[in-house]
Amino acid sequence: MNNSFSKVAVWLVIALVLFTVFKQFDGHPVTSGDSVSYTQFMNDARAGRINKVDIQGDTIYVSPESGRSYSLTSPGDLWMVPELVKNGVQVSGKAREEPSFLTSLFISWFPMLLLIGVWIFFMRQMQGGGKGGAFSFGKSRARMLDENNNNITFADAAGCDEAKEDVQELVDFLRDPTKFQRLGGRIPRGVLMVGPPGTGKTLLAKAIAGEAKVPFFSISGSDFVEMFVGVGAARVRDMFENAKKQSPCIIFIDEIDAVGRQRGAGLGGGNDEREQTLNQLLVEMDGFETGQGVLVIAATNRPDVLDPALLRPGRFDRQVVVSLPDIRGREQILKVHMRKVPIAQNVDPNVLARGTPGFSGADLANLINEAALFAARRNGRTVDMSDLEKAKDKIIMGAERRSLIMPEEERRNTAYHESGHALVARLLPKTDPVHKVTIIPRGRALGVTMQLPEGDRYSMDKERLLNTIAVLFGGRIAEEVFMGQMTTGASNDFERATAIARDIVTRYGMTDSLGPVVYAENEGEVFLGRSVTKTTHVSEATMQKVDSEIRRIIDEQYSVARTLIESNQDKMHAMAKALLEWETIDAEQIDDIMAGRPPRAPQPPSSGGDTPPQAPSAGLPAASNDKGAAATPV
Repeated sequence: MNNSFSKVAVWLVIALVLFTVFKQFDGHPVTSGDSVSYTQFMNDARAGRINKVDIQGDTIYVSPESGRSYSLTSPGDLWMVPELVKNGVQVSGKAREEPSFLTSLFISWFPMLLLIGVWIFFMRQMQGGGKGGAFSFGKSRARMLDENNNNITFADAAGCDEAKEDVQELVDFLRDPTKFQRLGGRIPRGVLMVGPPGTGKTLLAKAIAGEAKVPFFSISGSDFVEMFVGVGAARVRDMFENAKKQSPCIIFIDEIDAVGRQRGAGLGGGNDEREQTLNQLLVEMDGFETGQGVLVIAATNRPDVLDPALLRPGRFDRQVVVSLPDIRGREQILKVHMRKVPIAQNVDPNVLARGTPGFSGADLANLINEAALFAARRNGRTVDMSDLEKAKDKIIMGAERRSLIMPEEERRNTAYHESGHALVARLLPKTDPVHKVTIIPRGRALGVTMQLPEGDRYSMDKERLLNTIAVLFGGRIAEEVFMGQMTTGASNDFERATAIARDIVTRYGMTDSLGPVVYAENEGEVFLGRSVTKTTHVSEATMQKVDSEIRRIIDEQYSVARTLIESNQDKMHAMAKALLEWETIDAEQIDDIMAGRPPRAPQPPSSGGDTPPQAPSAGLPAASNDKGAAATPV
């Protein structure tokens, strides 16, 4: 508010000064109120009523015998002066007033100075202002966090025990560098943290600085890249100069792939801004010794696109992998975030950790936040297990769209579709247990079959992949068998099934006819310099064999799923009836249906004791099988 007021005041002062200056140099003379014509003036002179006349350029200043003096403009009469002298008028002349040199210089240069001032102002605005004045483009944008303001320690960075062990010696070095230098040891100049988004790379870097009690310079890779070539390189130089003054310290570069991509990939011929910045970063990391106590930490989730010169020993010579947390790590992360919200007695972090495989630290933080919002929505004083279950369903399956009005025929089709997925998933051996089936529209799907893995899985075998394809086909087959139609709801299922079958053939080498050969092309992100110039070495005949093998796998799994559904029509009818009645069924009700028993009614979610439980509007039960998540939408 104060900053805006000061800017407005400055511009008001500038406008007032400009107005005054232009009024000062306004060329219109101020004459007296009584305007006298030249004829009247000459008549008065002939009559002897004029004592004195002063002539200055074209202006005549008249002093009459009586009355006020006045002035008038001369019409250029050549006989005026002789006539006045003849009639006894005292005539005197004055030199024409010329503006001073400084005044004329100011008038001539003022527009140019004003233009330069406006240009400097706008350039400051585009560059974010900065503390270094109008030409502070090359100043570092790194934000320094000193040891007094950084309260993050290793206790806050949970779920990455191996990564913390890898960086523990960095903390020891920053605390006592001589401990390593006595033995001739050299601490790494740079540490590259690699891992999926949301795993805590930035948090771990801050925890290193918090544990070592050293200054922490934080900057994003995009802060180096500006519209002027050379600005990024200047900022790199300035950042390292500031860091050397604060050593021992940590420089943290987040998202370094924004500036550290492979050189030669751009269209600037090596002279574009990003490549110049990278070159300067490489030079700076070679230009200081480890004894200076400056440690560079960078984070990225795309290590494959980084320049090889950045990863050589002597620069970023250590890579710390911050992977997705396992069940123990997820439990630790949940306990850290649960300290920030009031938790009910019935909440078990271990159960939640088992029910959230594949979740990152950011996902778990979002889970606790969404559960707190659910608790606040029902006016609860604590966050209980039902809130966490609803939050987990929302994150995995998407938000409920209960307001969507569906025709009865489409609801019936969706019920059979999801029943097909669930039935095939229950009957095949290597599939994840079905946790929940719903026909309530969630996200972009009209219905969701949610499968929870029994534990963390890091690889897939061929049989499990084939069974997954069969599960995906169960929805369309159920529509054909029981509804006698095909809908567009299975399009996503077919895309995923075809992608899995293609990977089995072309990437994983799991077929006998084609063998362990990779036929897949580089289908990742295409950026200039690498993938554009890539050529294929697969013949047309081989590609035809690949296509026929993919078709064979799909046809076989389609037949497997169709056989299972046609031979269990009674269970399909019972499951679809339960879905149409309650909209959501859980694992216990599916167990009843598969055993041939009538499904039990859904139970309301258990409350944490702070509010009476609300009756569920659509039979959403509290989940009893908390083991991980994979959703199969319509």
